[in-house]
Amino acid sequence: MWPDNEPSLLDRESLDALNERFRESDRAAGIELTPAFRPFTQRNDIFTRAFWDDTVRSAKTDAFFASYRSQFDARKGDGFSQRDFALRNASWSVSSAFSERCAEDGRREGFQAPLDVDVAVSDTRVELADPQAESVEIKRIATLFGADLVSIAEVDLRWHYASRVDTRDMSPADNALPEGVTHVIVMGHAMDADLVETYPSALAGASTGLEYSREAAIVTQLVSYLRGLGFEAVGSMNDTALVIPYALKAGLGEYGRNQMVLTPEFGPRVRFSKVFTNLPLQADTPRSLGIRAYCDTCDVCARACPPKALPDGPPTDVPVNVSTLRGVKKWSANAEKCFGYWASLKTDCAICMRVCPFNRGQTLADRLWFALATGRFRRLARWWADRRGVAKRLKPVDWWARLRAGRRG
Repeated sequence: MWPDNEPSLLDRESLDALNERFRESDRAAGIELTPAFRPFTQRNDIFTRAFWDDTVRSAKTDAFFASYRSQFDARKGDGFSQRDFALRNASWSVSSAFSERCAEDGRREGFQAPLDVDVAVSDTRVELADPQAESVEIKRIATLFGADLVSIAEVDLRWHYASRVDTRDMSPADNALPEGVTHVIVMGHAMDADLVETYPSALAGASTGLEYSREAAIVTQLVSYLRGLGFEAVGSMNDTALVIPYALKAGLGEYGRNQMVLTPEFGPRVRFSKVFTNLPLQADTPRSLGIRAYCDTCDVCARACPPKALPDGPPTDVPVNVSTLRGVKKWSANAEKCFGYWASLKTDCAICMRVCPFNRGQTLADRLWFALATGRFRRLARWWADRRGVAKRLKPVDWWARLRAGRRG
């Protein structure tokens, strides 16, 4: 086992075998591991630490979580009115209903435990086509249910939490998947562009809540479908495994300085969910898109970050604190500074998402800029982006004005 005897789904020998097996696809996905790598323990993510770690938990963090239960402190600032908080909380309501229904069992579904779907696996299995055909069809089904992006990767226990959390006492809980699960269907959910433009504000938080609520429904539907075919399926949002490595390995985008997966379709403006299954599928491959290379010379997000939580230098494997995934050479945020700022706002902050040059639409100019930014003329794209300037914040009062005038979308 590991030197400090923390729980893990893998011993050293199994980890070494996975490192060797996925070496080439890791490289293609831009994932660079060091000998210090080990699976992450969910108890150490910043949101979970806010419930047990006295160096993180405070009256402000408690008030932050309480504000999502209508115990918010509305104020005069634009974007923080009662109407703004009410819309944000309403957008979260479906996701919140899922996450609270098994609270007595210590399972906060979608965050510290998989989604509990009350559909048994059928006793009979549907007749299958080949894995490639099944993969094409399952992507179309996921899109039918509402996913904006869908791709597939092989299950890789390196990215699974060494243990999940029993939310009754924050103790480690078993995180094993059903035996025989081989693939993960990774889905991307595009966030509302206009709402994202209003970050930082309670109003902007609705862009996050909307997608968590939608993905809870989409994941539940896809799991039910797979089980109806006679195959095991486990629905997951922020629980069970780190979704960023899976999204990279599935070819949905590349990792950016702002700690997000930057996609060709929506830039960083995407939330991800996943479904683990034993349905025979064909895994997709990572794509070298040229996005990360642009981030190497761009620090717009780091400069715009109010608490200065984002790195401005090259990727490194030096951990910032216990909330950093160890043994991966990458850009890592100071999660304590980031979440501390969230707590002071009583809502999430995604300024780094809003100002990212890849946070664009699909106009001809946007597509031309993307082609330049990801190709040989990256310097020209950087000049263009500098001339354009950092994306301005949409005033929440103007967002409401658009809504009332029927001019959204």
